[in-house]
Amino acid sequence: MNDIDRVIHEPVRLRILTVLTGVDLADFNFFLATLGLSRGNLSSHVDKLQRAGYVDVRKSFNGKLPHTDYQITENGRKALADYWQALDQIRAASHDNGSA
Repeated sequence: MNDIDRVIHEPVRLRILTVLTGVDLADFNFFLATLGLSRGNLSSHVDKLQRAGYVDVRKSFNGKLPHTDYQITENGRKALADYWQALDQIRAASHDNGSA
């Protein structure tokens, strides 16, 4: 059985990666509104995902205003798929143990 990726297992980080699998890019303000997090909390979670190699962060400016976009990496897609597979294995094992 695969181990659960603790970076992904945190609910906010799982939500961030799940959202990113469905879009090309998502920006900081979108995540603030969608996830209902504080700026610092969102930044902290994205930083952990970025350090794990799961998310690319692109910073730019719109005029004088900073703009930050996020994109899931191929490593992030694979890690998330592995995470779901590990959960499925846990569910299957608990189902097998419950029916014995």
